[in-house]
Amino acid sequence: MTLNPQAAALLQQGAESGAPTLDAGTPDEGRAVFLAMTGQVGLPPVEVAQIREIQIPGPNGDIRSLVITPNNAGDGPLPVLIYYHGGGWVIGCPESHNSETRFYADAAKCVVVVPDYRLSPEHKFPAAPEDCYAVLEWVAANGDAINGDPSRIAVGGDSAGGNLSAVVAQMTRERGGPAISLQVLVYPATDMSQDSESYESNKDGYFLTGEMMAWFRKHYLLGPSDIKDTRASPLLAQDFSGLAPALVMTAGYDPLRDEGDAYADRLKSAGVAVEHIKYPGQIHGFVSMAGVIDEGREFLERAAKALRQAFGN
Repeated sequence: MTLNPQAAALLQQGAESGAPTLDAGTPDEGRAVFLAMTGQVGLPPVEVAQIREIQIPGPNGDIRSLVITPNNAGDGPLPVLIYYHGGGWVIGCPESHNSETRFYADAAKCVVVVPDYRLSPEHKFPAAPEDCYAVLEWVAANGDAINGDPSRIAVGGDSAGGNLSAVVAQMTRERGGPAISLQVLVYPATDMSQDSESYESNKDGYFLTGEMMAWFRKHYLLGPSDIKDTRASPLLAQDFSGLAPALVMTAGYDPLRDEGDAYADRLKSAGVAVEHIKYPGQIHGFVSMAGVIDEGREFLERAAKALRQAFGN
């Protein structure tokens, strides 16, 4: 499979612009670059009824979260998607994923909760997964506060957010927590060892690089022993049975391709209902570039359909 022409054109444009890579400076500088980039290449944000900011109690203080309510969705209570943004556990915020989260709210007719979970290196692992799990518990216990239906909750996210979604699905099974209707894992990171074949073949030239992933891991983890913790590397879990149904998407020109494929396979082998969508010609991050890459928009529509089906909408 050859590289998607729209992705190739975007990569060439980025290389010619001389714009800094996400790992070129400090984490704060990377956050600013990422926020600006997603605003330029994402879909134009769709209209929604309301976006409000709330504070959700977390294990180390309140977690600022955005609650997006769609237009024309009826009186409710509405199903809920908790969307954990990507960004390598170091960069990203609810605002950097404004395009996708508004789209999901509108197209799936659900409330979308977007937590501003704690980032590294200010807050090392396992701060992020513990925050994300706390948000799931709060949504299940406080549906009335957001006009949400606690019996219809999905989790989802891209890249690091896909990692956190998979981890939260494992955590809630292990802890006897809230049921999840669907986990949407968009090119998820699932193995912190970062030594797959796709890491080697796609380590340079396709937006997310092997060097960038090493930078993220250095900031995120306390030390090498964390690599084996399933809250960091959910692929290393011993038991995949009883996990929530999953939509898993992987991209061919992505260092994370093999671990995402492997995660989908492990779920299937354990009897979990899985839809695995592959985009062989795509790069990591292309869904956040849906304003200039048509397959990004296509995936958003497919994911919204899966959410509607899981919610019974």
